[in-house]
Amino acid sequence: MELATFGGGCFWCTEAIFKELKGVQSVTSGYSGGNIVNPAYREVCSGRTGHAEVVEIEFDPEIISFQELLEVFWATHDPTTLNQQGADVGTQYRSVIFYHNKKQQETAEIIKQHLNKEAIFEKPVVTEISPWENFFRAEAEHQDYYERNPAQGYCQFVIVPKLDKFRKIFKEKIK
Repeated sequence: MELATFGGGCFWCTEAIFKELKGVQSVTSGYSGGNIVNPAYREVCSGRTGHAEVVEIEFDPEIISFQELLEVFWATHDPTTLNQQGADVGTQYRSVIFYHNKKQQETAEIIKQHLNKEAIFEKPVVTEISPWENFFRAEAEHQDYYERNPAQGYCQFVIVPKLDKFRKIFKEKIK
């Protein structure tokens, strides 16, 4: 098993998407990239801790590669906006890849360069690519959020459309 750590806006959305992929064993919502130990959700939302809302993905590289995870990552959020995903604004919502080894770093950088060179998006990809230093599990109420709250407004208006898009594009990769 290997780990991948991605921030693509609200971790509720990101978690819901990656949990559906073949080869993904677990997805945990949490915080990375900040300057305090074990931050609370309210602290991270203040934007003063430096953390991003992220998901830590445990995956089987024999079933799904890191590159395939990156393809899903870049296709399911807007990697061209700095510190914002839709109505969610702040450094905690930045597009970020926290790589766990040199191979992940190189893969992420090569794909980001390709996306920009080929102008795949209308604007340049600004996704941060940084070394993984820490991960702090988010509070229990943030784990499996979509599964536990499918009728909640945010889930209906933000997560469901993202899941619909994801399922259409990546149907062959869904469990």
